[in-house]
Parts: sequence; structure tokens; C-alpha cells
Amino acid sequence: MKFKSTIAFFSVAALMAACNNRVSVSETGLKYQIHDEHSDSRKPKVGDILTFHLVLKNSKDSVLRDTYKEGQPMQMMLQVPPFKGSFEEGLAMISKKDSASFFVSADSLFTRMMQPLPPGIPKGSDIQFTVKLVDVQNEQEFQKSQASARDKQVKVDAKTIDDYVAKNKLNATETASGLNYVVTQEGTGVKPVAGNVVTVHYTGKLLDGKVFDSSVKNPQSGGKPIDFPIGQGMVIPGWEEGIMNMKKGGKCTFIIPSSLAYGTAGSPGVIPPNSVLVFDVELVDVKKAPAAPAGPGAVGGQQ
Repeated sequence: MKFKSTIAFFSVAALMAACNNRVSVSETGLKYQIHDEHSDSRKPKVGDILTFHLVLKNSKDSVLRDTYKEGQPMQMMLQVPPFKGSFEEGLAMISKKDSASFFVSADSLFTRMMQPLPPGIPKGSDIQFTVKLVDVQNEQEFQKSQASARDKQVKVDAKTIDDYVAKNKLNATETASGLNYVVTQEGTGVKPVAGNVVTVHYTGKLLDGKVFDSSVKNPQSGGKPIDFPIGQGMVIPGWEEGIMNMKKGGKCTFIIPSSLAYGTAGSPGVIPPNSVLVFDVELVDVKKAPAAPAGPGAVGGQQ
């Protein structure tokens, strides 16, 4: 009897779990499946910033994105649902700590984005958004938590860089921003100023030495250096500051705290969140920016 009762108990439990995970349909046609529900937790409203983990799959169950593997949850402001049955509609249905799956029409989603269906997304299929809602904050709460997280990360990065410099016995110079740089070859030319166009060779590495990008070994550019205007926000802040401390012909190694690199977001699949980065940089050339073309009726570029 006891054995039969145990079987009966697990049968009922399995049936309840199946019922709780059934696919339901909202009034607008959004298909959804609640996996874990906390009805007493905070529910988001339009304008709140949501922090959540996301696993994105196509209709063939192939994973398109997985923030768990990326090591960092997503953050976005909850908007008014842009179409019936949208992902935003699903987010508004759940509460903090809830997990759920939403099955969004691929046709509706990509029509709204004004993009064709990508390979692997058949017409008439659904895209599955499986979400774990980690936090719900209004804008003021979000800004406060971000500032606190930045302050903590600055301290973590500073110790990480100090340890790296000591371990590798580097003669590094530290700036007020937390950037460390090592001059490996003193330049003899001019220093770039904001607005100049610089030509740079570089190799970017993680602290473990893994190379994630290099102009020297880039087959698309044929190993040629890159050109960009300095001081215009075209590159990460650590580069802006570091390169403007160099002279033409010089070579430096930059050890860049995450706040001056790719921050909490990192670069999915390439640079982990909150990564201190090492760049070997050669300042090949410094040129003045091309003069702007003269406007109508202008003489010598002057109105």
C-alpha cells in the first residue's frame, strides 16, 4: 500500500507540473508558458528597467542566444508593446523572480523591425523567448544601483591591474582615470590632439593572453593599420586617453580598466563582462583632419 501511495503521489505531482507548464494564449494571441511564478513579487510597468536572463530559440529548438553562457543578464526599459503578441507584452505579464517562455510570431517581429526573416527562421514560425526576470527597477533605482556597481568595479579593476603589473614586473604609468600604460618604444613625432586622424596598429588581449582582435593579423584589412579620428568618441575611452599620450612612431602597452573599455556589457562571445584589457598599440601616423568642403558661395572655406 505504501509503495502504491508513493507512486500515486509522484503521479499527481507530475500531473500538476505538466498543468503548470502548459502553453496558454493571451487575449492578443501571445502564446506563453509559466515555469516559476512569484505572484507576491514586484510586477514591472512601462518605463521600468528590467534585468533578465534570456534563452532565445527558433522553431527547431536551436539556440540563437543564451545570456547565461554570455555571463551577463540583459537590461532593457519596458516599452509599450509594439504589436499584439510581442515579447514586451510577455514581460509585462510576469513578476520579479518569475521564469516563463513566450512564443512570438517571427513574421510579426521582423515585419515590425522592417527586416527580412533571417536564415533558420521559417515563415509562419514562432521564436521562443525563455526569460528569468532577475530585477525590476524604476529609473532612479537603476541609476543608483549602476553607480554603486561602477564604484565597486573600479576598485576590483584597480587591484586586478596592480596584480597584473606586479606579476609581469611592468614599469607602468597610471593616470587619474585608472589607465595604466607601458612605453615600449618612445616616439619621436608629434602628439595627436582631438580632431587629428591617427593611423594605428594594435593587438587586443585578455589578461590571460588570449588575443581577441588584431590589426596585424586581420585578413579583411590585409594586416594594414586602421585610421580613425581621435577625441571623437569613435573608440573606447582607454584608447582615446592612451593614444593622446603617445607620440608618432611610439609603441605602448595599455592596461585598460573595464570602465574605460567595454564595461558590464563586454562583447558577447568575445570579451567577458567587466574585463580588464591589454592592448599593444603602435602609433604609425598622425594627420590633421581633412578640411571641410566649402559651402555654397564660400571663398577659401569661409562664408
